[in-house]
Amino acid sequence: MTRDADNARCAWPGSPPQEGPRPVPSRGLQRPAAPPVSRGERGRGLNGNRLKKGCRGKRLLLVSPVVKGGIMGEDFFFRLPTLGLLKVAALTPREWDVTIVDEKVEALDPGADADLVGITAMTPAVKRGYEIADAFRERGIPVVMGGMHPSKMPDEALSHCDAVVVGEAEGLWPRLLSDLERGTLRRIYRHDSYPALEGLPPVDWSLYEGKRYLPVHFVETARGCPHDCEFCSVTNSFGATFRTRPLEEVAAEIASLKPFEGRFILRNVVFFVDDNIVGNRRYARAFFERIADFNLKWLGQASVNAARDPEILRLMQKSGCMGLLVGFETLSEENLRRVGKSFNHPEAYIDVVRRFHDHGIGVDGAFVFGLDGDDEGVFDRTLEFVLRARLDICYMSILTPFPGTALYERLDAEGRIIDRDWSNYTTNTVVFRPGRLTPERLLEGYRSALREAYSLSSIVRRLWGATTKKNFFWPMNIGFRQSVRKASAGAAAHGA
Repeated sequence: MTRDADNARCAWPGSPPQEGPRPVPSRGLQRPAAPPVSRGERGRGLNGNRLKKGCRGKRLLLVSPVVKGGIMGEDFFFRLPTLGLLKVAALTPREWDVTIVDEKVEALDPGADADLVGITAMTPAVKRGYEIADAFRERGIPVVMGGMHPSKMPDEALSHCDAVVVGEAEGLWPRLLSDLERGTLRRIYRHDSYPALEGLPPVDWSLYEGKRYLPVHFVETARGCPHDCEFCSVTNSFGATFRTRPLEEVAAEIASLKPFEGRFILRNVVFFVDDNIVGNRRYARAFFERIADFNLKWLGQASVNAARDPEILRLMQKSGCMGLLVGFETLSEENLRRVGKSFNHPEAYIDVVRRFHDHGIGVDGAFVFGLDGDDEGVFDRTLEFVLRARLDICYMSILTPFPGTALYERLDAEGRIIDRDWSNYTTNTVVFRPGRLTPERLLEGYRSALREAYSLSSIVRRLWGATTKKNFFWPMNIGFRQSVRKASAGAAAHGA
């Protein structure tokens, strides 16, 4: 139902992977929480949220369950809006009153009235999603599930819900609602081919009024990826080619977001959720040229290949690129070859970072621990690189075999998956037997490296004298530091 990538690195505070769009003036994200209102108050729905404009009629409740534990779970310092549910709301006919409840920022009323409940879930949130689904079904309310995990394990999800939307909601969601009204609801809805991205309905940000999110908007320009890394679910879920949106439609969406109300550095910040913003070079060049006059400060995700194209670098800088999440993954050529990411070359990583920095673009370097070739020295080697390259932010994670990935299939066949409690699939715990480390040593080394990466001395060493936007990256690092410390304290309290 939503487009959240399970290995969603989305480690930017303004992004997660992996884990909304647009129109209607974005002022609603900045207003203080609305006062309590009665359930019957015109224009308001469950929990006092603004309803999708339309006649009073059937009530649709869309829920994003909270991720318990993990650095980017319920205690994550930065609260980010959920893109996918806004898209589902936009696809919903006007005779439905739509309410979105995001458990990151608000409590779900278990007694809420609804004619239909839709729940999106990535793997670490699906256990909570099933609890919510079971509770509403016990009250006779039909439940539909979607998102990355139910799409990959629909049979499991169907033991908790009435129907599953497999993959992207475009073209499927209106059909499901029509079937529901006729009493002919099917168990599974899936596409025969990937849907086109032309003419997507505008998204109504006012559905998020009063929710205390970071004032950053999410915009999507493309889906899919031609690479097929073993641990990634993107290609399997969204296709091995890039599907792009028409440039003018994206530009119109960005224009509709203004005026922003973010303060200081957060004013006019947009995160482009594409898994690789430069995946289609020709489209990327035209896109960066098109948005150059919007005066944006934007964030995105890109492969290391972006740094090898001087024209791409120039246009990203011109269009306001403030930072990119770059999947370095590992410093081992052999590890990269094994996971299918041989286009990365560790010996060039320092130069990659330098090229981005020379154009004022910050780098959020992503690394994975637990690959089959990783040994005792992997933590120190990675930390040394983070400091030497002076990464603006770094996101370290533990290799996690998400259902639907080639990694999951391989480790399952090898009998190496040791934990199938999906709530532990946060990328911050060990759920498999590593190749050259014990699970305990992998977890210990990971936590130690992460704490050191976000020590005050490390933050100062990485950012002091930086040519990127320090007034953005300093607070981002402090926020990550708080999340890391809180997650570590929580793990210690539970004896993990």
